[in-house]
Amino acid sequence: MARRPGAPAAYGEEFSFVSPLVKYLLFFFNMLFWVISMVMVAVGVYARLMKHAEAALACLAVDPAILLIVVGVLMFLLTFCGCIGSLRENICLLQTFSLCLTIVFLLQLAAGILGFVFSDKARGKVSELINNAIVHYRDDLDLQNLIDFGQKKFSCCGGISYRDWSQNMYFNCSDDNPSRERCSVPYSCCLPTPNQAVINTMCGQNMQALDYLEASKVIYTNGCIDKLVNWIHSNLFLLGGVALGLAIPQLVGILLSQVLVNQIKDQIKLQLYNQQHRADPWY
Repeated sequence: MARRPGAPAAYGEEFSFVSPLVKYLLFFFNMLFWVISMVMVAVGVYARLMKHAEAALACLAVDPAILLIVVGVLMFLLTFCGCIGSLRENICLLQTFSLCLTIVFLLQLAAGILGFVFSDKARGKVSELINNAIVHYRDDLDLQNLIDFGQKKFSCCGGISYRDWSQNMYFNCSDDNPSRERCSVPYSCCLPTPNQAVINTMCGQNMQALDYLEASKVIYTNGCIDKLVNWIHSNLFLLGGVALGLAIPQLVGILLSQVLVNQIKDQIKLQLYNQQHRADPWY
């Protein structure tokens, strides 16, 4: 039967604008990060449960396990929208996924720009975080291991200098401090000893009482903030590559979700058109 002039080209009943490649590529893309998010939450919860209750409640603001759980939960919710939205061809979930991913990308971009423009304020914030971590060094085993790793990695001690460790109640140099670590620094501040089979955890004993020249013979005297800034300046290309590696999956997710949303809308229009003209004798 002849088609009415001006009407859209007819498509078979089995025709679909929705590309299976785009649909399932987006689904498996989100499924991968969904699994990663569940692993992050599981590791974070396990780390929290393994800690003593008193210590765990004392330093929530600097607990790496809490950060891992929060990031994992947010990623879980976001990728859940992407998984179900792509599998069920749900425009609302797909647009939610795309919008949230766009917001995350823009926040990361804004943080990078603001950190570069206001580098002095960013440095002050980093200094505040490091000092806060020093205060809670003995309260959280994960935080303690993280600080020790950082001090060994960057060959540094404390925030500005090794005397910053006096902020910690165990390493404080005050006369009324009964701790055996009074006026000391953690072992991770000590200079490496060649062929050392056993780590001497007391190598930083009474180092804060010494001047820079004497202390520099045994420990690192430079603070970690300057070392971190110098490392960032020396590895800008590496950091740029990491930032690009984080940005590409986000941009791919945004692009695929928008393509799929447009395909679903076209499919809905086709179905409505077919329903309206199914009884049309000119159709």
